[in-house]
Amino acid sequence: MASVSSNWRFHLENNFYLSSSDKERYEKEFNQERQQEILRRTARDLPISTLSAARTIRYCERCQLIKPDRAHHCSACDICVLKMDHHCPWVNNCVGFSNYKFFLLFLLYSLLYCLFVATTVLQCFIKFWTNELSATRAKFHVLFLFFVSTMFFISVLSLFSYHCWLVGKNRTTIESFRAPTFSYGPDGNGFSLGCSKNWRQVFGDEKKYWLLPIFSSLGDGCSFPTRLVGMDPEQASVSNQNEYARSIGSNQPFPVKPLSESKNRLLDSESQWLENGSEESTVRSGL
Repeated sequence: MASVSSNWRFHLENNFYLSSSDKERYEKEFNQERQQEILRRTARDLPISTLSAARTIRYCERCQLIKPDRAHHCSACDICVLKMDHHCPWVNNCVGFSNYKFFLLFLLYSLLYCLFVATTVLQCFIKFWTNELSATRAKFHVLFLFFVSTMFFISVLSLFSYHCWLVGKNRTTIESFRAPTFSYGPDGNGFSLGCSKNWRQVFGDEKKYWLLPIFSSLGDGCSFPTRLVGMDPEQASVSNQNEYARSIGSNQPFPVKPLSESKNRLLDSESQWLENGSEESTVRSGL
């Protein structure tokens, strides 16, 4: 069975774990709101931007830690995996932050190998159909090898193409089925920084290492830049308003970030409103 590097568990900083006193209070507390208050107090200084679907702090009861963004608990491995993508039974391992690049390269190498085998055996396959292949015991093996390599090539190609699409969108398999929830609501593109930057998040800045089985992913696996980081306040406000508009149809209004200071001053200025109103009435009278 093939394997992918299993060094996916990076050491979490201690501040993701509750202190002994907070942990004791949390376990003794049966009120969920008070439990959340304990978690919010601990998570206040953590680089966390996502919440659970119920808009609460994501806490793993099994591992007893506050989950970093994009981390999930794997029931098969019984551990929280950073930027968990999925648990792959074919490699008998969890695919996450520190081995996702290796998983993609594993698919690429397998794809090229299947293509090499299929094209190599193709000549013998053609000779079989034209009755040019001598009747030997190897005939069945050659045909079987061609069909198997072709089938695996098609299946691996579909899986590899899907994960390339995920990399371009900066999503995990889990996030493609269930969008992460931010303070303004669910957003499947919340971590997308643009196609080029998304690829560099996985493969790194050094292109010479992209096709080599060397860890070169950016970040520490505990915090990730979001698409709102780097925007000016006006762009961030427009983006959040679009998220709000998309949520109206599902009867789930999400809070929108406040407008930029320049817009607030404009709205608060009574004289500006009066001036604009007089200009508008003048234009209408001219028409």
